[in-house]
Amino acid sequence: MSSIDFVVSAPGRICLFGEHQDYLGLPVIAAAINRRIRAEVRSLSDGNLLKLDMPDIDEQMVIDPSQEQRYAHSRDYLRAGVNVLRREGAVFPRGADIRITSNIPMQAGVSSSSALVIMWLRLLCQIADPPLHPDPETLARWGHRTEVLEFHEPGGMMDHFCAALGGVLYIDTIPPYHATRLPVQLSGLVLADSKQPKATVEVLASRRQDVTEGIALLKEKMPHFDLHTTPLEEAEEALKHLPERNARRVRANLINRDLTRRALQLLQTDGWSPQSLGDLLLAHHAQLRDGLEVSTTRIEKMLEAALRAGALGGKVNGSGGGGCLFAYAPGREEEVVEAFKSAGGDAWRVRVDTGAAVE
Repeated sequence: MSSIDFVVSAPGRICLFGEHQDYLGLPVIAAAINRRIRAEVRSLSDGNLLKLDMPDIDEQMVIDPSQEQRYAHSRDYLRAGVNVLRREGAVFPRGADIRITSNIPMQAGVSSSSALVIMWLRLLCQIADPPLHPDPETLARWGHRTEVLEFHEPGGMMDHFCAALGGVLYIDTIPPYHATRLPVQLSGLVLADSKQPKATVEVLASRRQDVTEGIALLKEKMPHFDLHTTPLEEAEEALKHLPERNARRVRANLINRDLTRRALQLLQTDGWSPQSLGDLLLAHHAQLRDGLEVSTTRIEKMLEAALRAGALGGKVNGSGGGGCLFAYAPGREEEVVEAFKSAGGDAWRVRVDTGAAVE
């Protein structure tokens, strides 16, 4: 087998603040982490086929990038990436053998699919003739087009910004979307997988419906209500007259909106307190658990074990209903890893990482 020509990788992500907020147009704070998807690329001297081997999922695929791709299923992201870049004028005259592996937990709320899409687009840019050199924000927008718009699905750009730009990001989720890197040094993170499968689409759809219905009902009783600016205190009386579940969901989102703002202020302050960040994470998790009901018994058991082991805070990560959570445990990372494992999950120390890169 020929030697590796180059390697491309992209990171997964955690959502620090703003879970279940992006689909409402509210801002989020997220961070790329050093669990990455990686592709080893070997050029072929004959033909122009892209031959993919994905041993993690025991799949192989052959793509002819000189042709417009017909999709084999509703989330055929690799073929979609070829189509998106062909529309940008990319030409692919050479073939390649490509081996894709990942240590990002799959379908667990850590953005494995968006990391795949961003990594793939960066790879295609590299093998195009001439190569394409998009800036990270353009790469993120191509990723959103590939994963979301191409398949007419709802969704923002949090995951694509994290995978393309890296770092800790404050993300405006109102189209056309914008990401700002926060100059913060954040260490002490431990990611854990509950090993409970999650139904991302179903959880997101049901919570989104409950909240949007609740907001519509709230506006009937309070016409001046604005999700971005109305204080919770002003909305409380009207919330009492909504169906209980809708009221609980809307109240949780208003609280989490304000927690995200407080977290942004904290992270922009010199000499901020780690305990203060931990407290904000736990307050956010409490709303996800009690207001939006996206935690599970196992996730709660794991988080409680992490706190007993010295974590300052933590929360469910992603849409919830299973999948991953993380703890903030500066100086107690190894103890928290073991606590997560003893509570029935798997866990890894993680750090904030860079965006998509070619090695």
